[in-house]
Amino acid sequence: MTGQSFVQVDAFSDTPFSGNSAAVLLLPQARDARWMQLVAREMNLAETAFLVRCNGAFDLRWFTPTTEVDLCGHATLAAAHALWEADELDADAAAHFDTRSGRLSAVRDGDWIQLDLPALPAEPCEPPAGLAELLGAPVRATGRNALGYLVAELADADRVRSLVPDVAAIATLPGTGLVVTARSDDAQFDFISRFFAPSLGVPEDPVTGSAHCSLGPWWAERLGRTTLAGHQASARGGEVRIRVNGTRVVLGGQAVTVMRGELLTT
Repeated sequence: MTGQSFVQVDAFSDTPFSGNSAAVLLLPQARDARWMQLVAREMNLAETAFLVRCNGAFDLRWFTPTTEVDLCGHATLAAAHALWEADELDADAAAHFDTRSGRLSAVRDGDWIQLDLPALPAEPCEPPAGLAELLGAPVRATGRNALGYLVAELADADRVRSLVPDVAAIATLPGTGLVVTARSDDAQFDFISRFFAPSLGVPEDPVTGSAHCSLGPWWAERLGRTTLAGHQASARGGEVRIRVNGTRVVLGGQAVTVMRGELLTT
């Protein structure tokens, strides 16, 4: 029996079992959302990416185990990596994706992949009641982006690293996710962050491209420069290079394939 092949890619890392995992399926034709959601639930990764070739580009959709999302950076990085690795694209060709967030693209830059994504500035907002108590630290500033992520800046990078999340409490916050960030105390990076989205079926995301679409503008404004390096301080961890370019951000990351398989029930 011939099924649907898939690959599992660790994105925003060059080391297996780190960064953020995504499953990538290149489909021969579009499938309905219910089937894709069931596959994503079966994969049980932060995101599963579904690709269909269309007019020189690829239609791309992203699903968590519980819902479809409007933007996912790490699964886009994984999808581009998978296409080049499988010779579905020439090594020097750009990958173009049509998505719920418009046209996205990826190009190879040596061992790195550069993603062109929309900038999502977090507009200043009042912190939800009890946020400082939830995080166990004073909150310097808060903002909310177009995806509904709440960005909370802390004064101390170690507070970000040592945070033990109350996932149930985070799920009650307004919006779709919580980004916690601080200026880095490691000279390799400009800032560190963590991201929690239990309402999307992702208690803590290891490395989050869509969050960096907001963290780029956030830290560019505070540090006075548009080229930055971020570290997402999850247990798996990952590095994201950022260049803020007006209404767009370019996110740089690496990727490594860790698994290939076949979905027998199609």
